[in-house]
Amino acid sequence: MRSHLLNDTTAEQYRRSVTEGVERVAAKLATTDRPFTGVTVDALSPRIDAIDLDRPLHDTTAVLDELEEVYLRDAIYFHHPRYLAHLNCPVVIPAVLGEAVLSAVNSSLDTWDQSAGGTLIERKLIDWTTGRIGLGPAADGVFTSGGTQSNLQALLLAREEAKSNDLGKLRILASEVSHFSVKKSAKLLGLGQDSVIAIPVDHDKRMQTVALARELERCAQDGLVPMAVVATAGTTDFGSIDPLPEIAELCAQYGVWMHVDAAYGCGLLASLKYRDRLAGIERADSVTVDYHKSFFQPVSSSAVLVRDAATLRHATYHAEYLNPRRMVQERIPNQVDKSLQTTRRFDALKLWMTLRVMGADGIGQLFDEVCELAAEGWALLAADPRFDVVVRPSLSTLVFRYVPAAVTDPAEIDRANLYARKALFASGDAVVAGTKVAGRHYLKFTLLNPETKASDIAAVLDLIAGHAEQYLGESLDRAS
Repeated sequence: MRSHLLNDTTAEQYRRSVTEGVERVAAKLATTDRPFTGVTVDALSPRIDAIDLDRPLHDTTAVLDELEEVYLRDAIYFHHPRYLAHLNCPVVIPAVLGEAVLSAVNSSLDTWDQSAGGTLIERKLIDWTTGRIGLGPAADGVFTSGGTQSNLQALLLAREEAKSNDLGKLRILASEVSHFSVKKSAKLLGLGQDSVIAIPVDHDKRMQTVALARELERCAQDGLVPMAVVATAGTTDFGSIDPLPEIAELCAQYGVWMHVDAAYGCGLLASLKYRDRLAGIERADSVTVDYHKSFFQPVSSSAVLVRDAATLRHATYHAEYLNPRRMVQERIPNQVDKSLQTTRRFDALKLWMTLRVMGADGIGQLFDEVCELAAEGWALLAADPRFDVVVRPSLSTLVFRYVPAAVTDPAEIDRANLYARKALFASGDAVVAGTKVAGRHYLKFTLLNPETKASDIAAVLDLIAGHAEQYLGESLDRAS
């Protein structure tokens, strides 16, 4: 069994095995003609259930053959131009190369003596990102597993900086369409059910600063402690960007920690055309970025950034076997001192490889393309009487629904849209997401693939309308 360990004696076997795997994936990517096969849970589960994990195949080719049947054939391929559903991006080749390198070397980014150069590369990328944001010379941060963890850590720091002995009085203010991880973080941080105050949004799904000011004043009058305002730069459902400069002014006026959840909108940091949409983010106390959303990186690649590096001490714990206090005096850089995680992948390498091959402008150009595609898609929807579109996009998300001319019952229209999404997924021709707006079911395109064209959007809209019309026709037949 030692023959399977990656070391100096098995380097050639490693090369052959990985090459064979890469060739399988490359062949699959080259021949995939739709984002999904439409396989059902009931069809796929028996194939996987039948595999006896206690009876290995002892042959890489045989295992890859099996993997083709249980995974590669039916995987949902984000690179396909008609995958339009969630915040999943196609990935750039330099980042995939970085993934291969970091997996093989297997550095752990918690301490210097496990990563060395990896530690410095991650720190360099943190400095690069805080510089792009404009957080100032005292800024710092750390890579995380994703936006949920980044938001959790930011709110942990905000809780500690609030310096309140009564957790029951702490409040987090976030828009009513902010990410669910804000409420989840509040629960994990020991705050009450009512600790998150939902601030109403305007027609464009942006936080109403008048309402925010009113809630901050109410907290002051009621003896409550606003520990953070969470502004969103790219909401999950709408891609909306809260009015960051106005929110920053209110946070400064009331002395409240300002966190910007830019997990989605961080792509604008590299934008050649639309960087101004993030104006005001430089005034944040903390920022969440997800490179694996809008920097075209493989999962996972995220970070939490802070204006004042000293606030990261709230996540620090010294263990004698790992990062004893003496290392601080010896100026040994241990990233675990800043992180909620201990063992942690060298995910920063993927972004490093991307920047060194493509440059930030290359990333920004790709993100600009999907923003412009969304504008084209909005124009198509706005001009199509079959659809109701919610807001003009600030990023690359479109929320809409099919509205038949002959049907006025909102519940029946809901069912038609739900059916259309399900039928489209089952066909495998395209994948779209769904959400609710004012209690009604809507569909959602999240456009993160520069290879998607306006013609793809138009074709998928026709498919959606066709499925919805089929449902409504069958519904009328059943009713009669």
